[in-house]
Amino acid sequence: MFNTLADTYAYLFAYFAVVILTFVAQIKVKSNYATYSRMRTATGYSGAEVAQKVLEQNGVFGVSIERVKGQMTDHYDPRTNTIRLSEGVFDVSTIAAAGIAAHEAGHAVQYAKGYAPVKFRTAILPLCQLGSNLVGPLLLIGLILSIFELMILGIAFFGIATFFQLVTLPVEFNASKRAMTAISSGYILREDEQIGVRKMLSSAALTYVAALAVSLLNLLRFISIVNSRRR
Repeated sequence: MFNTLADTYAYLFAYFAVVILTFVAQIKVKSNYATYSRMRTATGYSGAEVAQKVLEQNGVFGVSIERVKGQMTDHYDPRTNTIRLSEGVFDVSTIAAAGIAAHEAGHAVQYAKGYAPVKFRTAILPLCQLGSNLVGPLLLIGLILSIFELMILGIAFFGIATFFQLVTLPVEFNASKRAMTAISSGYILREDEQIGVRKMLSSAALTYVAALAVSLLNLLRFISIVNSRRR
């Protein structure tokens, strides 16, 4: 698949490094969530109240905050301008709930302030979703029938999906930054509690880095397969 044995070893090394990174990221997220979901905040603010205060600190109003079923189902929906918080976050007064709610409020602030990367990510989302559904069939049919153009199209769509993940990184980091700034400047949490929120948000960000690394490796593998078939 790769041109030389050295290329193969380099790929295998990168592959195992990414596997370790992904494993560490998942462990850190679960560990931090388990730790800080047991620690109640001194202020007693629920997740919904923290989200509301983050919005107010940024001068953003008119955003709905709703409860949604499930665990870790928290998200901001720009179509309805709604922050949806899971049952373990919405009316829970823990450091974990505060961190998750503040982060989702950070996304709402991004849209309200016209943050360019999040607007760009939203614009290319339909194309990425379409491409993700077509990558497998295009590559498979192209490889079976030896149709080079289909293979290239499949790689192009996968490249777009990988680019989407790349754009996601600054969006996620910025949402966390906005959340931490509001929490600190608005005295929403004590300083020692802010440390816990920061750890949670940092470990969550690491999962996005790991996902991008996985995508890049897969993109490299697909390109190598197509090149070998072409030869």
